[in-house]
Amino acid sequence: MERFVSVILLSLMFTGFLVAGAEEGQSSTPLAPAMFIFGDSLIDDGNNNFIPSLARANYQPYGIDFGFPSGRFCNGLTVVDYGAQLLGLPFTPPYLSPTSKGAKILTGINYASAAAGILDETGKHYGGRVSFNGQLALFEKTVALDLGLLFPNQEALNQYLSKSIFVINVGSNDYINNYLLPKIYASPHVYNREAFADLLISTYSLQLSKLYKLGARKMLLVGIGALGCIPSQLAMVNGNDSCVERVNYLVSAFNERLQQKLIPSLNSSLPGSYFVYHDVYSVFSDIVHNPSKYGFTVANKACCGNGRYGGTVSCLPMQVPCLNRDEYVFWDSFHPTQAVNAIVARSCYSQGATNCHPFSAYELAKI
Repeated sequence: MERFVSVILLSLMFTGFLVAGAEEGQSSTPLAPAMFIFGDSLIDDGNNNFIPSLARANYQPYGIDFGFPSGRFCNGLTVVDYGAQLLGLPFTPPYLSPTSKGAKILTGINYASAAAGILDETGKHYGGRVSFNGQLALFEKTVALDLGLLFPNQEALNQYLSKSIFVINVGSNDYINNYLLPKIYASPHVYNREAFADLLISTYSLQLSKLYKLGARKMLLVGIGALGCIPSQLAMVNGNDSCVERVNYLVSAFNERLQQKLIPSLNSSLPGSYFVYHDVYSVFSDIVHNPSKYGFTVANKACCGNGRYGGTVSCLPMQVPCLNRDEYVFWDSFHPTQAVNAIVARSCYSQGATNCHPFSAYELAKI
C-alpha cells in the first residue's frame, strides 16, 4: 500500500510540473519532466569514475571551478549542465553512480561515457568505456526496471518519456579515437572519408530507431565540433597555429549527412518524433576563429596540458592550470572550458537560439 501511494504521488508531481512549465514558459520552472543524456567525455558527468578506464577526470585540477573533481572533463560545467539549467532542470546524475536510484532519477539520467563512440570498438585503447550501444542497453534496463516501478501504469510512463528531452552527443571519438589513429584501428585502412561517414550514419540510424522504440520522442542530436582545432590535433601537425583542415574536412562529411539526410529521414519515418540538430561545429568554429568576439584571448592552447599547444599530454593529476581560465577556449587537450560550454549551451537551449534546427531545444521542450 505504501509503495502504491508513493507511485501515485510521483505521478501527480510529474503531471503538476508539466502543467506549470507549459503555463509559465520560464526556465525557472521545468519545461520538460526529464533530460536523458547519451554521449562521450564532452558530457560525461562521472560515469567513467565507476569503471576500469584510462579515460577519467576524477582528480584535481578537473572540477576546479565546480568545487571538486566530479568526473566532468572540464574545469567546471558541461554543455548539458548549462542546458539543464536553461530548461529549469537539475543536473542529471551519472547512471553508474550507486546513488542514482529511486525518485532521484525522475528528472533524468546521464549515461555518457568518456571514450565512447557510435562504433563499439572506438576508444578501446582507453580500456573501459560504455559505447553508445552499451548506453542504450542501460537505458532499456532503466525503462524496464527502475522507471517501471515509479509509474502506476505503462501509459503514464510512455507519456513521461514522450515529454522528456533526449540529448545525444556522440561521434567525435569515432574520429579522434578511431579513424585518426591508423596504427591502432583498421578503419582508415578500410574506409575513405565518405564511406566512413556512411558507416557511422547507418549505424547511428539504427541506434536512434532503437531509442525511439524504447519511448524517446524528443531527441536533440549534437553534431561533431571542429576537431581539427583542438590542441591534441594541433600538437600532431607541424605548421602554423591554424586548425588542421584535413580533420575538419573529415568530420564535415558526418555533419552533412546527419543534418541533411538522417534527421529529415527520421522525422518523416518515425511517427510523433522530433529530431533537432545542434550545429556545434558552426558556433565552436566561430569561437576559435574570432575569440575576442566572445571574450577569449587564447584560442589554440590548453589551459591545463603539456607539450605543443598543451595538446601532447593532457591535464595531469595536481597540475597547476592557467589562472585566467575564462579567457581560454580549451581546458585540456580535447575539451573546452566551461566558459565555452556556456556559450554553446545558449546557442541551442535558450529562447531564440539560432544554432539548433529546425528549432531550439527550448522550443523542443515546450512541444
